[in-house]
Amino acid sequence: MKLKTILYPAVGFLMTASLLSCSKEYIELDPLGQPLVDNYYSNESEAYSGLVAAYDIMGKQSKSFENMITMMNAGSDDFFAGGGGPSDGIGIQSFSNYSIDASTIPGSFWNDYFQGVFRTNILLQKLPDVPMDEALRTRFTAEAKALRAYYYFELVRLFRNVPLFTEPILTSEIYNIEQADPEAVYAQIETDLTEALPDLPSRITDLENEAGRLTQGSVQALLGKVYLYEDKNQMAAQQFAEVNGTPGGTSKYGYKLVDNFADLFSLDNEFNSESILEVAATSLANVNYDIWGGGQNEGNTVNQMVGPRGYSRTAGSSAPDYAGGWSFNTVTQGLYDVLNGDPRFDATIADLKALEAAGEATYTPGNKDTGYFLKKFMPLNSEKSTGGGNVELNYRQNVYIIRLADTYLMEAEALGASGARAQALLDAVRARVGLAPVPVSMDNIMLERRRELAGEGHRWFDLVRTDRAASVLADRGFTAGKNEILPIPLNELENTLIVQNPNY
Repeated sequence: MKLKTILYPAVGFLMTASLLSCSKEYIELDPLGQPLVDNYYSNESEAYSGLVAAYDIMGKQSKSFENMITMMNAGSDDFFAGGGGPSDGIGIQSFSNYSIDASTIPGSFWNDYFQGVFRTNILLQKLPDVPMDEALRTRFTAEAKALRAYYYFELVRLFRNVPLFTEPILTSEIYNIEQADPEAVYAQIETDLTEALPDLPSRITDLENEAGRLTQGSVQALLGKVYLYEDKNQMAAQQFAEVNGTPGGTSKYGYKLVDNFADLFSLDNEFNSESILEVAATSLANVNYDIWGGGQNEGNTVNQMVGPRGYSRTAGSSAPDYAGGWSFNTVTQGLYDVLNGDPRFDATIADLKALEAAGEATYTPGNKDTGYFLKKFMPLNSEKSTGGGNVELNYRQNVYIIRLADTYLMEAEALGASGARAQALLDAVRARVGLAPVPVSMDNIMLERRRELAGEGHRWFDLVRTDRAASVLADRGFTAGKNEILPIPLNELENTLIVQNPNY
């Protein structure tokens, strides 16, 4: 059964909501999940359902209004929050202008990833006693560890100071939990990934039934990224070298750069040779606003969010048939200028200003309108769901968490942005779009990352981890020593030992 076609199993939600979450709103619920947790995991099928529940949190990348892609884009120099007005989504707006505080940070960026942690902890506790095939038990265990590592990696780079849970915890104990040293969290991430690595398949061959599941290649890529964030560059480069193989060729895991850059964002090119870690979406979930958010929707909300408001083609126009949207993540002039003349421009930016000037289309300007929109995720009328629910909540475009061009450039960086291999890695990314080589350097690698990965949610993290955020984002209000991490949501501080991050 494909992971992409399964909605959040009730068991996963009930276990998290009633027994395990750090969030005060969940702590106050009656413990309805306890009997279910005790009685569940009685067979292999139930163990698999628990595994799917653990995977579902990866959807935070693109699902619901509070998703990683549009949020992190909004805090970078490449995009504004956009939307209908300056109060449209106070969380994303306050992150974009750096007025964000404990009361405006969306709690889901903390809660959702901790739900993932707690779901994996329950699964790891229960798996040893489930009567099931031993090889499957080993694989499920490895996947759970790798998922826990991924969720903690997102938490530690978003908030830095977080509690560390490696086993289930009762709500009666949650009030006495303190934050862990970030180094201890990173150590656990490393341990989980290195223990998971040998017990996973090297690659997925049965895409019909297993697309989206973790492999040795995806875990090794994630481990390399973790090392890079820890400034363990030599170790990072070693991991990336195995993932990447010969620059421009096919790696031992079967990874290879897609020939046509624009094809990376085709809805019919899912789980392609460049995809290392990918979040699946479906148009068949029949999501409506009653069940939108809260970890329940399965469609890609990014599509609706980045589309222009009130878009309409003029009669006889050959302009793209965009479906329209909510005009979030409007493109800054800075990104436009960086990509202007680059072969990736047309696949990355939709220039509605030019279409309107040419009489091809009209649209309604939203907040921070520039006339430029994020084309990688722009919805088309031909891609609308024909199923139930609200059409705008049921787009099916998958999104990447890690893809090969990303790991090429991270390896080049880990190699000190120098040497023949670093040069070859940078050259390969540029050659794919017909660009000539430029000398490998940290500045050129960062510039290439900005162009290649624009709008995919990486830029803000790149600026922060390379200590460039304070200067690049100064005009947004970014404060050094504060805005490198997010404030901890207010609810998490009430009646707990959790301490707010510095300067918030």
